[in-house]
Amino acid sequence: MAPAKAAGAAGSGPAAPKSATAELLETLEEKFRLTTKQQELLIRVATLLLIYILAFATRLFSVLRYESVIHEFDPYFNYRTTLYLTRKGFYEFWNWFDHETWYPLGRIIGFTLYPGLMVTSALIYWALHALSLVVHIRDVCVMTAPFFASNTAMVAYFFGKEVRDSGTGLIAAIFLAICPGYISRSVAGSYDYECIAIFALILTFFLFVRAVNTGSLAWAAGAALTYFYMAASWGGYIFIINLIPIYVVVLLLTGRYTPRLYIAYNAFYIIGMLLAMQIRFIGFQHVQSSEHMAALGTFCLIQVFFFVDWVKHQLADPKLFRTFLRVVVFSFGGVGSLAFAVGMATGYISPWTGRFYSLLDPTYAKDHIPIIASVSEHQPTAWSSFFFDFHILLILFPAGLYFCFKRLNDASMFLIIYGLTSMYFAGVMVRLILVATPALCLLGAVAVSASLTRLCAIAREKAPETGAGAVTGAAASGSGKLSGKAKDKLKGAQDSSLPYQREGAVVLIAGIFFCLINFARHCTWVTSGGVLVRPVPSFWLA
Repeated sequence: MAPAKAAGAAGSGPAAPKSATAELLETLEEKFRLTTKQQELLIRVATLLLIYILAFATRLFSVLRYESVIHEFDPYFNYRTTLYLTRKGFYEFWNWFDHETWYPLGRIIGFTLYPGLMVTSALIYWALHALSLVVHIRDVCVMTAPFFASNTAMVAYFFGKEVRDSGTGLIAAIFLAICPGYISRSVAGSYDYECIAIFALILTFFLFVRAVNTGSLAWAAGAALTYFYMAASWGGYIFIINLIPIYVVVLLLTGRYTPRLYIAYNAFYIIGMLLAMQIRFIGFQHVQSSEHMAALGTFCLIQVFFFVDWVKHQLADPKLFRTFLRVVVFSFGGVGSLAFAVGMATGYISPWTGRFYSLLDPTYAKDHIPIIASVSEHQPTAWSSFFFDFHILLILFPAGLYFCFKRLNDASMFLIIYGLTSMYFAGVMVRLILVATPALCLLGAVAVSASLTRLCAIAREKAPETGAGAVTGAAASGSGKLSGKAKDKLKGAQDSSLPYQREGAVVLIAGIFFCLINFARHCTWVTSGGVLVRPVPSFWLA
């Protein structure tokens, strides 16, 4: 018996020690184990990185199919001026009289163009050479548009996150990365003002909305700096300096005035105005032309609101405050109207330009300025162009407006105003589809994100227990009879649950993904089909 017990004790001894490799793997697993939030952050960063690469790569079909060339004529002039800037320096470029352009009159380059595009490409070129990366300036100009398109997609993510949540931001970034309405002006070789202007446009809007939400002077100053970059890059800065005042006025009229709004708009307007006036092509137009008067009037109006709000806290008598408010409103309206009339009569305030009139009245250019109406991209937009450039986003646009109204805040109100105004201007002039594309991508992202959130919540819900089953369960648990209040509650829950609700949610989710897949196929076909790629022959660049 003793030997048997000894053998049994030996058989039930401790397990063999783990190897060093197994212990190392366990240690690494415990050390690098991620929490749920860390996993979500990792997935989000990886998705954004893939979107960034996708936005860049999907614009390279022209380079892969043909060669690294500049497209069309205006981009080639921009390339020529950029080449002069890199060879001669900024001072010579800023004071360059080009006798070969507008021959035989010539052209003063510093006074007749927006220098932001040329300066941006030159800075990238000099930075690459400082890093010992020898690249020709032509290749930098060709790749500028895809590079800024990827950056615009990242800004769309932060904008969508500011409006709703991070899911909305991811969908907005994907939409903007592949949408044909934006790709048409940002393919490789499309070296025109718009290739960097849309990045500045969306970044200005995001920073200003962020400044309104936080009341931070730093965000407002950032918005002013990006507005200056936009003003230095494209004449479409007029859209910014009119849309933001409209947004501020809507907030004031709807009772959403806050000190945060006062700080954001004052800092943005003052700093942005002073910086934009340094551009020779703009100069004092920023305070003298009718296109900029809306911003100036809104600046004066918000001062009145601030003064009235301060007086309201000082006066204890409501009747006295109403009398004071009536006097202030009539005085401000009278003085403002008189000042505008005197400025127009004396010529200090210049009238609206013909191009601005043509946006408000689509028939104006045809009747008064035929040279503007003769340009193909100034024609009204056909329905086929809308579908070609937006596809499923046209259907998601009203749905996004609905969800923005459903969860109304300062950020969603800006997106509503941006979407409605840009969609109107896109219908007036086919070129302005480019300005409307980010708005439709953001509103479409809001619609998809809100719909999928709700439908996935319904699909994950457990089937509600029927009234008979609940009564049987209650009786089996020993409760005996149910009270009348409990019976009414069970009956209401039974009536409120629709039949096949989970199945319907699953079908709708599948339908949304089917539409998104078709949208991706359409975008790929448009981008790779050669429709947007019309390169200049290489011998023109000799």
